[in-house]
Amino acid sequence: MENGFIQTDDLKKYYRMNTVGVKALDGITIDIPRGAFAVIMGPSGSGKSTLLNLIGGLDWPTSGSIFVDGEEIEALDETELAAYRRNKVGFVFQSFNLISSMSAEENVGFPLRFAGVQAAQRKQRAREKLEEVGLADRMTHKPTELSGGEQQRVAIARALINNPVLILADEPTGNLDTTSGLSVMHTLADLQKSGKTIVVATHDPRMLSFATQTIYLLDGKQVSEETYHQTIEQLSWEGTN
Repeated sequence: MENGFIQTDDLKKYYRMNTVGVKALDGITIDIPRGAFAVIMGPSGSGKSTLLNLIGGLDWPTSGSIFVDGEEIEALDETELAAYRRNKVGFVFQSFNLISSMSAEENVGFPLRFAGVQAAQRKQRAREKLEEVGLADRMTHKPTELSGGEQQRVAIARALINNPVLILADEPTGNLDTTSGLSVMHTLADLQKSGKTIVVATHDPRMLSFATQTIYLLDGKQVSEETYHQTIEQLSWEGTN
């Protein structure tokens, strides 16, 4: 793995809610190598989804810099950002975001419509990606006919359809049972072994066994592993008293 595939320097994202300022991210500096399985670990409200959105070009930082594969993301215009998201990044969300009226195959191939890919080629490429995530026998099934784990693997196949170099997954096991969640983790790990760079935002500690790098966030700040676990333990203790 090489250094510097994803780099942020003093990254900040501030919001204003009514009259209250919120520091969603407060000075995050990270360096994720190409081919890593990076886990952003933090409880709800820690800023991990915000960091993922900034890396993916879905939001703008207040200050600081983000470089992905040599591109300065915050310097891109809307057209360049759209091309970056389309060609380099695959997104996987907790809620799957599948279209209920479409089959698994149609959901996976749907992003190719915007690239002007013909129907026959969309079908072929969608089938290839579904086979890649172990769903060759579920291609014609609609989301309501699939388990939660299968729906998430359809979402992963859709994220792969443009052959991105980077997969960003936001709480990909959050809506899944134990067995389905583990299956999704193995699918992401297999993608990392095939050369993809995986960045997962999660509070699921099982994900750590797959990580090559872990970034701990609390209240928008990057902290050490020791500080993170001490704080989480303290919060858990206070919650029971």
